[in-house]
Amino acid sequence: MSRFLERLASGQPIVADGGMGALIASAVSRLRCPEEANLRAPESVIDVHLGYIRAGADLIETNTFGANRPKLAQHFLEEEFAAINSAGVRLAREAREVSGRDVFIAGSIGPLGDAELHDIEPGALYAEQAGVLEGRGVDLLMVETFFDLRDLETAIAAIRTVSSLPIVALMTFDSDGETLAGVSAARAGARLADLGLAAYGANHGAGPAAALGALAEMRVEGQVLAALPNVGLASMSGQRILFPHATPEYFGEFAAQARALGAGIIGGCCGTTPAQIAAIRAAVDENQAPSSAVQVRERALAVPAAASSEQTMLERLLDEGTFVVSVQLDPPLGANPEALLATARAVRESNKAQFVDVNDNPRARARMSGIMASVAIERYTGVETIPHLTPRDMTVAGLESILLGSHAEGVRNILAVTGDPPESGDYPGTHAVYDLDSIGLVDLMSRLNRGEDFHGRAIDAPTSFFPGVAVNPTADDLGLEVERFHQKVAAGARYAMTQLLFDLELLDAFRQRIGGNWPIPVLVGVWPIRTYETLVRMHNEMPGLIVPESVLERYRAAGPAARDVGVALGRELIEGARAVAQGVYVMAPFKQPMNVVELLPDLQPAQSPVETGT
Repeated sequence: MSRFLERLASGQPIVADGGMGALIASAVSRLRCPEEANLRAPESVIDVHLGYIRAGADLIETNTFGANRPKLAQHFLEEEFAAINSAGVRLAREAREVSGRDVFIAGSIGPLGDAELHDIEPGALYAEQAGVLEGRGVDLLMVETFFDLRDLETAIAAIRTVSSLPIVALMTFDSDGETLAGVSAARAGARLADLGLAAYGANHGAGPAAALGALAEMRVEGQVLAALPNVGLASMSGQRILFPHATPEYFGEFAAQARALGAGIIGGCCGTTPAQIAAIRAAVDENQAPSSAVQVRERALAVPAAASSEQTMLERLLDEGTFVVSVQLDPPLGANPEALLATARAVRESNKAQFVDVNDNPRARARMSGIMASVAIERYTGVETIPHLTPRDMTVAGLESILLGSHAEGVRNILAVTGDPPESGDYPGTHAVYDLDSIGLVDLMSRLNRGEDFHGRAIDAPTSFFPGVAVNPTADDLGLEVERFHQKVAAGARYAMTQLLFDLELLDAFRQRIGGNWPIPVLVGVWPIRTYETLVRMHNEMPGLIVPESVLERYRAAGPAARDVGVALGRELIEGARAVAQGVYVMAPFKQPMNVVELLPDLQPAQSPVETGT
């Protein structure tokens, strides 16, 4: 048995160090990642180790948490993989020698995250790092801050192919005792207890209270637990990350509570300094008793709203094979929705379209939210909407938030679009968010429909979105467009709306490229442009839009009567779409949106009046 395992078996808790990476990042400027300090600022790394050792740590971790090959590659440090990991062990050993204390050295291995693996098996990457760390002389391996249980199991199995060192496995939990991937602490504990680990438990996360709650759920008879939480929730002040000022007394109480729950390794993570580790040391040495028992609160389940199995009208009409017509509107540039509502009422009363679809900040110009505008339209006019939503302007959390809000208001037909680049809009100096692309946005809606969030955690009740996507039969790179269209369908798209078309032969050619049949219903984009000048500008300046020469000539020959050509062409395209698609959407003129109604033929069959009370 190794000396480390003997110490664990003694029942005397091992005090671990704290948040090394955060201290290094604050001490050394312009690091691409904390692990780079192993090569650029070795004295600072040794100083941090010594600070924790002098505070009473029995175990220090190497500064190698993010030093796997793909994560280093994100910072252009892939070629320094072996050097960074080797130096991380050497510096920890030097600190041990300087201190004169016989502390344990744990080789820190973190998850691969969302790094591009280039077809390399994840297990091989974990094994590679473990092999270097063991070869340089660590006493154990600390596999930490995982949120995906399968990923953690992969790492453990791979490490064991190259190393016989003891392994401590740690996952990170929120205040509800779940990881980002929806893994409960109880489930994690039950699984990890079967893997023959030296210890397992919780690190990082929402702070000491969250770690204690997770430990209470992870306990299994005969297993040693470990608790190394963040000092608490971080905040930002300018470019600086700030952590709470947790008192030593608070961390002393945390250590007493963790020990009572069966923790054999107690330390800290981000934000924990030697002051907190000294408090843990004192609590362990004094055999401090907890002031009260840990209170574990189960997440209160909200009573879900009655799940709606009723189809949206758009879904129902497409299923029935009814030709659908939508009028596309731009939301206002200000906060007054009255003109938008008036247009929607005119569409409703004309009996020439069943829906309105609403753009989301078209041309990257800030307007009223397309989702919020759609909520107003449905509430005050009774017209069912198809709001566009782009991931350009929101994080994953923001997208989930607005989607759940729209669903609560009954808006469920969502068209996922990429969106125009910020450079073309009001704020060209800003950057796009794009946590997700349009394919990822469709996948997010599919997840919500399954009753889970983006990370797989359960939400209070499944949603019933009817997600759609954009498709461009006139794209510059048709091969890429075909590939992405298939990916969108696989992600859960239920219908598609094309780029604006002026010739349906292009649509038919695209259909042949994807196999000859549409996998989902398609609505054709029609824009009855009223002037030759506008048509020429769109052909030359709008990316992905092609106006055939025959159409240009038709407008050119019409001269002052170009408006009539636009109306006639629009009607021809609508009629022609009946043979090759399941519907159309017609773009309304922004300044005179109600003019679009005159273009539309009466619906066949006629629709029943909408009861709105207005």
